[in-house]
Amino acid sequence: MLIYLIVLIGVAWLIQSILGFVQIKHFNQKYAEMKALGRVAIGKRTGKFRAGTVVMFTIDKKNKILKAAKMQGVTVFSKVKPLEGFEGKYLLKISQEDLEKHNKLTRLAIQDALRSYDIIASGGELQVKKGWIDYLMPKKKDMRRG
Repeated sequence: MLIYLIVLIGVAWLIQSILGFVQIKHFNQKYAEMKALGRVAIGKRTGKFRAGTVVMFTIDKKNKILKAAKMQGVTVFSKVKPLEGFEGKYLLKISQEDLEKHNKLTRLAIQDALRSYDIIASGGELQVKKGWIDYLMPKKKDMRRG
């Protein structure tokens, strides 16, 4: 009986991994399509127990939004879909009224995209946030540095 449970868990994990790979491949394909049109500003809002959201804005040299898309969901079946209401607007002039038309996680992801754009545009570097695995397995400090 225990062996069947272990096999079932293994098969479920394998299916989850394959579907996750397909989802990442789909996202990368959509990103490449948007990147071919211009620069892409990306924002994300991860959900711990709710849907996570990623938004992408393709912008021209004057920061005019050419295309907007989002991926939102809690499963590996989430797909990148158009994000309505932003084409033709300027990224840095997105208003509160524009944000109010969308759910809270989408608004937070859009605000993250704006913050990320500001950091990159001013010559800064984005700080990578620690994930749960980083807390479980902290990296050792580089021994060559004092």
